[in-house]
Amino acid sequence: MSTEPEGVVSADWAALAEEVNAYGCALTPQVLTPDECASISELYDDEARFRSTIDMERYRFGRGQYRYFRSPFPELVAELRAAFYPQLLPIARDWAARLGQPAPWPDSLDEWLAMCHEAGQTKPTPILLRYREGDWNALHRDLYGDLVFPLQVVIGLDRPGHDYSGGEFLLVEQRPRAQSRGTVTMLPQGHGLVFTTRDRPVRSARGWSASPVRHGVSTVRSGLRHTLGLVFHDAA
Repeated sequence: MSTEPEGVVSADWAALAEEVNAYGCALTPQVLTPDECASISELYDDEARFRSTIDMERYRFGRGQYRYFRSPFPELVAELRAAFYPQLLPIARDWAARLGQPAPWPDSLDEWLAMCHEAGQTKPTPILLRYREGDWNALHRDLYGDLVFPLQVVIGLDRPGHDYSGGEFLLVEQRPRAQSRGTVTMLPQGHGLVFTTRDRPVRSARGWSASPVRHGVSTVRSGLRHTLGLVFHDAA
């Protein structure tokens, strides 16, 4: 495997951690070139690359389609997943400490995935998503078993405002004893958005509380929108 993606390694992770702590999500610098984005998007029609295709409308998840990669992954997808994990790990452990919860995540992604597999979570979870005009994704969480990594990443593969319109990334946080708070992010091509998988620590009158978080995608008004989803736990 080649070296780690430079954009992931060189990002200001202290600043990104502050932003994730404040809002539940943070936009990274560019981690993929336009050519790299196109090379991943073009994989969508190669069905042999994927273990499963999900029609969102059929399952009442929204409208549109996404596909789970099968193993072995394309090299660039594997590199990105491996590069992000150690950067996100300190945030995950800090959140667990604040909430007084276990932090079962080892130093390496391979060790963590081995734990998932031992627990029966053996299906790979990197996702390639395709949205056409009128497609959208309902608010949800990507939970596939008892073992969960608390952060994940979505990378924009097309140019908002040029290749498509609409299709903003939505994050909705249910705050303790308060109204829900929404955050909207447009994904620039090649940039990643780090966001909360299930819940995150927020200050409360009693210290720290777990604030449930869901994510989705607003309706695509025109064009074609592809994204790469990196989940760091495998599925049962």
